Amino acid sequence: MEQPYSQRVGGYADVIKPFIDFIIAAVLLLITSPVMLVAAIMIKLDSKGPVIFRQERYGKNGVKFSIYKFRTMRTDAPKYGVSPTTSNDPRITRLGRLLRKTSLDELPQLLNIIKGDMSFIGPRPEMKRIVEESYTDLERRRFLVKPGITGLWQVSDVRKEPIHHNLQYDFHYISNVSMKMDIIIIFKTVGVMIKSNTF
Repeated sequence: MEQPYSQRVGGYADVIKPFIDFIIAAVLLLITSPVMLVAAIMIKLDSKGPVIFRQERYGKNGVKFSIYKFRTMRTDAPKYGVSPTTSNDPRITRLGRLLRKTSLDELPQLLNIIKGDMSFIGPRPEMKRIVEESYTDLERRRFLVKPGITGLWQVSDVRKEPIHHNLQYDFHYISNVSMKMDIIIIFKTVGVMIKSNTF
């Protein structure tokens, strides 16, 4: 029987995991800062608009925050439009296709982790529009934990489908969150990235 998340407060998910997240994010931010600088310069040279894309998302306890990504889309693309499902989407810039394929567009989210808005592993943060227009009380259970850059849904076979159509992955993670599960998800994430970036 799955253990309710409420019984895990004060354990790994709320004490150890945030500390690990902060330390690893700080180290990775230091290591990847040259890559991020180059990416920022290339984004400026490639298309008009800001380097960083900000979008309001819902986080732990239903608190809204701004998620950071490198901008990969044209500035005239709707900010809260449907996310691209293919690399041929005309809204994506030339450099944006490369950034998305290599997941380098996600690097600024290290700042979200350091700020405490996100974790490395958890439910993907849902867009404000979808939460406010259609979320039920059951779906708001996703807000029991911090959202993550990767998670069970992100490494599943249905990861290309809308998040809100496959929330059972998030519910399972929330009920079983542990260091062992996080390590497994990290290894699976690496595997997915290697497979998707094979030319």
